[in-house]
Amino acid sequence: MKNNLFYGGEVDGFKYTDKEYNRETGSYYWVTTRLLRESGPWPASYIKSPEDVYDLAKDQLDIENCDREHFVAIFLNHKGIVNAAEVISVGGLHSSIVHPREVFKPALLVSAASIILLHNHPSGDPTPSREDIDITNRLIEAGKLMGIEVLDHVVVGYDNYVSLKARGFI
Repeated sequence: MKNNLFYGGEVDGFKYTDKEYNRETGSYYWVTTRLLRESGPWPASYIKSPEDVYDLAKDQLDIENCDREHFVAIFLNHKGIVNAAEVISVGGLHSSIVHPREVFKPALLVSAASIILLHNHPSGDPTPSREDIDITNRLIEAGKLMGIEVLDHVVVGYDNYVSLKARGFI
C-alpha cells in the first residue's frame, strides 16, 4: 500500500528522489496547495448589505486610508458569513490589475459559495469608473463558469462608498 510515489516508494523502477527521470522522460509532478492563515481569526460577519461590506472594509481592513488602490475579495460561505478576505492586487493611484485567476484561486481554496469585490479609490471619490464596471462584469462571467456567484462590487472613498449592484451596474 505504501509502495507508491507519495510515500517515497518505487513505481516501474522510478524512485521519487530520482531527479534525472523528469528530464529524460518528461514526467510530471504532483502539486499540492495549502491554505495559510496570515492573521485572525476575525469575528465572523454576516454580509447582508453594501453597508455591511463598507463597515468591514473600514473597521477590519482600514481600506479607506490606503494611499494606493487595493482590490480585495471577500469570500462567503453559503449562509453569507465571511470565510476569508484577501488583497488580490495593489495598484497605483488610479488603478490595480485584476485577473479572474487571482480572484477565484483563493475562493476555491476556502470553498467559497460567493464573493464580494471591494476596492478603494485613493482620490476619495467612490464613483465607479468604466474599468471598474468592465472588470466586475468579467469576474461575474468567470464566476458563473466556476459556480461562484459575484454578489456585489463595493467601491470605497473617504467616509462613503458605492455599490455597483445598488446602482444597477450589475
